[in-house]
Amino acid sequence: RKKVWHTTVYYYLAIAFGGAAGAVSRYWLSTTVERFNGTTFPLGTFFVNIVGSFLIGVFFIILAEKLHLVDQWRPIIIIGFLGAMTTFSTFSLDALLLFQQGHYNSALFYILGSVILSLLAAFFGMQITRILL
Repeated sequence: RKKVWHTTVYYYLAIAFGGAAGAVSRYWLSTTVERFNGTTFPLGTFFVNIVGSFLIGVFFIILAEKLHLVDQWRPIIIIGFLGAMTTFSTFSLDALLLFQQGHYNSALFYILGSVILSLLAAFFGMQITRILL
């Protein structure tokens, strides 16, 4: 019973540590991209979600297929870091705000582009990592 408690504590601490690093990374990357954005389009969140999706594909292949360490590293890297780095809630709010501001084409592009490009990014992250490793 004591071992289960230690495993659970490790798991939650790993998620918390990875999540903190991911949230800070998201803020830094998003605000950096937004400095160069001269439009109402939420380019920072768009970029972060696509990069995070690519990275989750990369890390999944490294941890699951190449190192066989997915169970050990999933809490900190995939759930914690990449889970906090990418953001569905901000994406949802950004899309709603674009609709409310009357930017219907931008909103539709943002929604479809985010979903399609994020899926493609994860796919290509997986494929490129398989090829390189």
